[in-house]
Amino acid sequence: MAIILPHGVLFRGGAEAKIRKKLLQDGHIDTVIGLPPKLFFSTGIPVCILVLKKCKMSDDVLFINASDHFDKGKRQNHLNDEHIDKIVDTYQYRKEEERYSRAVSLKEIEKNDFNLNISRFVSTAKPEEVIDLDEVNNELKKFQEDIEKFRDEHNVYLKELGVGLLG
Repeated sequence: MAIILPHGVLFRGGAEAKIRKKLLQDGHIDTVIGLPPKLFFSTGIPVCILVLKKCKMSDDVLFINASDHFDKGKRQNHLNDEHIDKIVDTYQYRKEEERYSRAVSLKEIEKNDFNLNISRFVSTAKPEEVIDLDEVNNELKKFQEDIEKFRDEHNVYLKELGVGLLG
C-alpha cells in the first residue's frame, strides 16, 4: 500500500509517533519517498509517499529524497517521466545513491527515536569546496606584486606628464 501524506507524520510525536513505531517494529514500513512542494492542486506543501508492505523481505527502510527532482511550474510543479522513472527504479531495485536514496537499518531508525524525517537519513547538502589557503595566499601575493609593478609603470607615465604620482 502506498499513502501520500504530509511530512509531519514522519516526525511528529503523540499518536503519530506510536503508530509509526508500531509499523516499524512490525516491519511494515518499506520505503519513504519525499516529493517536492506544489505537486497537487489542493496544497503547496511538500508531501511524502509512505510505502507499506505486510510481508517485506528486508529489515531496513529505503529513503528516497526526490524533493529536488522536479520541473518548476508557475502555480504547480511537475514530475516528468525521467523523475518518475528514477523514483520507481530506485524503489524497485533498492538502489542507494548519495544525496538521493539510502537503505537505513531499523537499529539506526530506533536510535533516532523512530523519527523518519528524510533529511535525517538522506542529506541533499553538497560538501563545501576545500580551499587551499596556501594557494590563495600565494595568489594574493602575486596580485600584490602585479599591482606594485603596474603602479610603478603608471608612475613613469605620470612623471613624464608632470602629474602627481600614485602612492
